[in-house]
Amino acid sequence: MNYNYPTLSANLGFLWTELSLPDAIHRAAEAGFGAVEAHFPYEYASSDIKAALQLAGLPMLGINTQRGNTAAGDNGLAAIPGREDEARRFIDEAVNYAAAINCRNVHVMAGFSSRDAQAESTFRDNLHYACELAGVHDITILIEPLNHYDAPNYHLNTIDDAISTVDAVGRDNLKIMFDCYHVQIMQGDLTRRLRQSLPYIGHIQFASVPERQEPDRGEINYVNLFAAISEMGWTGYLGAEYKPHSETDAGLGWMSELMSR
Repeated sequence: MNYNYPTLSANLGFLWTELSLPDAIHRAAEAGFGAVEAHFPYEYASSDIKAALQLAGLPMLGINTQRGNTAAGDNGLAAIPGREDEARRFIDEAVNYAAAINCRNVHVMAGFSSRDAQAESTFRDNLHYACELAGVHDITILIEPLNHYDAPNYHLNTIDDAISTVDAVGRDNLKIMFDCYHVQIMQGDLTRRLRQSLPYIGHIQFASVPERQEPDRGEINYVNLFAAISEMGWTGYLGAEYKPHSETDAGLGWMSELMSR
């Protein structure tokens, strides 16, 4: 079952996880995706990933900074006062890796914080550092609000918070990752929020709500939403960041069902 949907990106942090990252890149191309993105590719040499991308003919849209010590509860470090050195090592690593594979974006993970003024100041300082470094390579830094069910106490919860941070940092290469799954849970009103925040958005992701599975189920009408996004003039990719109900290949029917309407 092969499709050709060049505006869709496969997030390989969730899709084809039984495969190695190079093999998943090739499978995404075979399935008809026009791009890929990943969470934490660092176990693979950047040269191997670059070669896989070139052979598959796909761009890598984004990678994340590492989360830190997940066993101790870390989910990013950029908004954690006192851990600036660690956060910046992860930023260095991610930007350098992205540059090596011609990746367009780096998502700087904020982490679980007290969500007070000191945490936000730390976050802004680290983002300024990240933007400076990324700008040398023409890379965009992304920040993403996460919902408080999946990520309690994550530093960013809403699009409004993210816009405030972007405005305060004041760098052209700092944008928002607008994940429809997280925003629907936290705020809803997706079409209006997308339209109002479009100048701030660097990438759009999607999944069903509340299951975070294939987008042809759940409470969001993605046929209507994708049409609205197109009407807004969005020319970027739409990132499929969902957890397959069963095997990835078995659930790809949504591509033809949603994107052909």
